[in-house]
Amino acid sequence: MFSISQPNLLANKRKKFILSSHVLRESNNSVNFQWAPFPVEMTGVSVMVPSPSGAKLLVVRDPEKESPCQFEIWGRAQVEKEFHIPQSVHGSVYADGWFQGISWNSDETLIAYVAEEPCPSKPTFTGQGYKNSTSADKDFGNWTGQGDWKEEWGETYARKQQAALFVMNINSGETQAVKGIEKSLSVGQVVWAPPVRGSHQYLVFVGWSEGTRKLGIKYCFNRPCALYAVRAPNFESKADGPELKDSSTEDSPVVNLTQSITSALYPQFSPDGKFLLFLSARSAVDSGVHSATDSLHIIDWPMDGVLSSSTKIVDVIPVVMCGEDGYFPGLYCSSFLSNPWLSDGCTMILSSVWGSCQVILSVNVLSGEVLRISPTDSNFSWNVLTLDGDNIIAVSSSPVDVPHIKYGYLVDKDSKDTAWSWLNVSRPTNACSEKVESLLSSLQFSILKIPIRDVSYSLTKGATKPFEAIFVSSKTKRSDPCDPLIVFLHGGPHIVSLSSFSKSLTFLSSIGFNLLIVNYRGSLGFGEEALQSLPGNIGSQDVNDVLVAIDHVIDMGLASPSKIAVLGGSHGGFLTTHLIGQAPDKFAAAATRNPACNLALMVGTTDIPDWCYVEAYGSEGKNTFTEAPSAEHLTLFHRKSPISHSSKVKTPTLFLLGAQDIRLPFFTGLQYARALKAKGVPVKVIVFPNDTHAIERPQSDFESFLNIGVWFKKYLS
Repeated sequence: MFSISQPNLLANKRKKFILSSHVLRESNNSVNFQWAPFPVEMTGVSVMVPSPSGAKLLVVRDPEKESPCQFEIWGRAQVEKEFHIPQSVHGSVYADGWFQGISWNSDETLIAYVAEEPCPSKPTFTGQGYKNSTSADKDFGNWTGQGDWKEEWGETYARKQQAALFVMNINSGETQAVKGIEKSLSVGQVVWAPPVRGSHQYLVFVGWSEGTRKLGIKYCFNRPCALYAVRAPNFESKADGPELKDSSTEDSPVVNLTQSITSALYPQFSPDGKFLLFLSARSAVDSGVHSATDSLHIIDWPMDGVLSSSTKIVDVIPVVMCGEDGYFPGLYCSSFLSNPWLSDGCTMILSSVWGSCQVILSVNVLSGEVLRISPTDSNFSWNVLTLDGDNIIAVSSSPVDVPHIKYGYLVDKDSKDTAWSWLNVSRPTNACSEKVESLLSSLQFSILKIPIRDVSYSLTKGATKPFEAIFVSSKTKRSDPCDPLIVFLHGGPHIVSLSSFSKSLTFLSSIGFNLLIVNYRGSLGFGEEALQSLPGNIGSQDVNDVLVAIDHVIDMGLASPSKIAVLGGSHGGFLTTHLIGQAPDKFAAAATRNPACNLALMVGTTDIPDWCYVEAYGSEGKNTFTEAPSAEHLTLFHRKSPISHSSKVKTPTLFLLGAQDIRLPFFTGLQYARALKAKGVPVKVIVFPNDTHAIERPQSDFESFLNIGVWFKKYLS
């Protein structure tokens, strides 16, 4: 079953489809995907999770306003059970990929999941004051007040209740919150522990403690978290399946399984249940940067069911500080498959960043051996979708190639040869029109190595290595020596622009622009030393890297110095607005989405004020962070910010701002735009009233890139 989404511009929503295929493996190592004739739209569905055997499918439809949350259990031919869980039990089920966790138990009778706690009751007032009555009857002489304000997890989690853990009996539909978990702990990513005969069943989950406040958690792997084990609600076996036994008086202790490490995510049990594997973002937590090089670990799982908080944590893949050229640069993995294991029980398949590409890796969790199994001669990006036995179903794309499904298999399973072969899978329909196919076929891309200029002896070895940039251009020779160039800069700063397909960037390529997509030092995929060289040096090192990359393509004859534009959002917007101030004669036009233009203003309004300290101060930033910045702090923030160079800007600049952005509230970009406008610089501002930081609603995304194309055409033609 393939999940497909498609923007619906008129409705300003994304449609969700399911497209099914039967996979036939032939004896001659070929594969045949027999596609269903049409996809099926999943209206109102927030998440779907098949049971371990594939015999059942859980479909969750989230509530609208005050209606109940709807759970459906599907069989092969029909909906077998349907349960409506009232909001007095819980609110929406978390399906965001962060707190999300839905897990079937081994006999497929119970489902553990994460949902919003019920909304707390709010005070009722009359003209005389508080109303003591708890009657639910409508009374037009009173009104409901607001009650106490509570901390939230920032961007995308505004107005959402605390994430809590629940278990449902799919035979009766009875649902209960899991007891014993502290109220200060937000939970996610739950899995069932292997059952032990004669012992209680346990659930393992990730827990984030809010501390004195909840800082923004979206894209922020630097929030401390741990794996916890908790006893599942006690069920008694009946003829028609388990029945919930009242356990309100039972003690249900919660065990912290990873006390000796500051981060533990995505718990995954081995097929034999003997060990528990997890990903750690401890480099991010310990340094304070929002994302960094990951590590992989295992702990032995007690076969007698007796849990301990002092279990030894074993490293499988440590943090790679500086990888050798052409070798594994470190682990950069944002999630695991629900079942990532090959049949040997110790080899898992996952996707990870490797330079500017995403690749597929096999990891032997007992020996620690890591192998790149997607083609090493390909600059495409590869992402594993699922396993088909010991074979892999993946997707591959590039900046000039739409995603294609691939089927991978070991060439010789019986030998020690680890070579994988990859087959093309026929698509059920044309992914795009003939016109778009023709435009794409006229484009080409390459990944450039950009040497560091003016290497400092104080830099670590990893920070002196070349960084990368993806160059997209036309194959067609035109009358001008070079097409106009758009320099694209990713946000973060500790993320990466991958060599995968981007509809928006390919649109800009198709209307006559070359692209230089820069992965400056500090990006993921190049080792921890290169990444950690940027904090404390934002506004200088990253700016210089971009200028070096531009000069590199000019020297290669790939760009004309007079026809260059710059585009970026978030930290990419920080760089965009820095560049047009520090190099005012370099750029003919600029465009930015929700930029970080003034850290001194941002620090008091963002959901991630610690980001300002870590990126501005470097290694001292985590311990320097305070909710009450001093005059000295604010002075440094201003000095590191683009607004300190705004008086030098000449470049016509387009601003695209989301009014609901709480990561970079839109008035930070608006302040900078007004500063440019006051000095006569051509400025255009578009504010999207219902968009958050990403500006990703279909109509907003469409309008954004259409305006970017028109703006750049105006000033670069």
